[in-house]
This record gives sequence, C-alpha cells and structure tokens, in this order.
Amino acid sequence: MKPQKSPPSWVRLGHILLGAFLLHLIWALLAVVLHQPLLPAPWAVYAHTTEAWTGGMAQHLVASLLRIVVGLSLALFVALLVALLMHRYRFVGSIVGAFIYFSYPIPKLALLPVVMLLAGLGEVTKIVMILLIILFQLVVSLRDALGAIPKDNYVVMHTLGAGPLSILRHVLLPALLPDLLSALRVAIGTAVSVLFVTETYGTSQGMGYYIVHAWMRFNYLDMYAGIVFLGVMGFLLFVLTDVLEYLLVPWKRPI
Repeated sequence: MKPQKSPPSWVRLGHILLGAFLLHLIWALLAVVLHQPLLPAPWAVYAHTTEAWTGGMAQHLVASLLRIVVGLSLALFVALLVALLMHRYRFVGSIVGAFIYFSYPIPKLALLPVVMLLAGLGEVTKIVMILLIILFQLVVSLRDALGAIPKDNYVVMHTLGAGPLSILRHVLLPALLPDLLSALRVAIGTAVSVLFVTETYGTSQGMGYYIVHAWMRFNYLDMYAGIVFLGVMGFLLFVLTDVLEYLLVPWKRPI
C-alpha cells in the first residue's frame, strides 16, 4: 500500500478559502435576519478590531498564547516520554494502559475546582488543565503509532548493528511524527477551548477573561472581536502544524 499523500497546496488553500467564505456568509445572513446588536455583521466587527487591539486586547492575546504554548509543549514532552516507555517496557504499558482506559472517559473539566483548590487561581491551574485534557489523547495516538511499526524494521536495524539511539532516530520518530502532528491538530482546538473556560476564573488577563468581560458589559463589538482574534490564533497554530508536517514528514508531501 502506498503512503497516503497530502493534497496539493492549492487544494488545501482552496478548502481554507471556501470554509472562510461559508463561515462569513452564514454569519452575515444571520446578522441581517436577526438585525440586533447582539449579533453585529462581520464588517462591523472587523472595522472595530483595530480599536479593540489598541484598547488592550494585545496583552490578553499574548497571555493566552503563552499558556497554550507552555501547556502544549509540556503535554507533548510527557506524552512522548510515556508512549516510548509503554512501548519499551511491557509492564509499564500494561499499568499505564489500564489507568488510561479507566480515567480517559472522566470529564477533565470537572476536575477544574480540584485543580484550583490544589494549585490556586494562577498560571499553574490553566497550564495543568491543558495538560490534563490533551495528555491522554496524545499518549493514545503515539502508543498506537508505535504499536503499528512492523517488527521486521527492528530486525533489520539490529542486523545492521543499530543501537537504541539509531532505532529511535530512524524507526521510532519517523513512525511517530505523522500521528503526533495529527493528534497535535486536535489538541490545539481542545487546548484553546479549555483555556477559554479556565481564563474566566481568577484572572484579569487572557482572551477568555476579555471576551466574558466584554459580554458582561454588553460590548458586543469587543466580544466578537475577541472571538475573532482567538479563532485566528488557533488557526495560525493549526497552520504552523501543517508547516511542521511539510518540513518533518517529507514522504507525505504531494508530488
């Protein structure tokens, strides 16, 4: 079976533009039909973005971005370490697998009050919540990717005299990268959603705080401008993942 190739760049760009067009079309139609201040038209929101940005949104966006980057980085590091240990040592795989099977269905957001009680209302709580919610899905994806490696690959590497580092570089990491990046795409959307919820408690910085504060002040232009910037931030992180896939997984590039 040939490895699945990614669609050409122009096709992916076309999908992005079509999705953006449909989203704005639905938004504009709803704004015209409802004709209420609580749902301003897209052009009114975009005209207000400069004022919102200079009015202090920038610091909120930077605070949210830093939390997401730190949370994702920690989750990736821990997930990669755990998945490799599960793959290398069978008893670790059995123990961690049983723990994940039991705890995965538990809604992690329900643990927010517990984390807040233990870690306080500061930055640690927000990062820990991101870590908790996306860690398991990353571990499962990486574990399955490692388990799908044909055993013949190890036989060939051992025959050539390869050590653990060579096997990690030439067998494990190439097998992990595609699934890791796919899981990272899902994790980005989840992390942004989780961060929004956690930033509505015990903080005065972050896009979650900014959007909810604007909503409580009935400043709908500020609220929607915050939603737009938060969405753009998530989209750019998504695009960054595509760039990493292009650079690190060349065998998936379109011909």
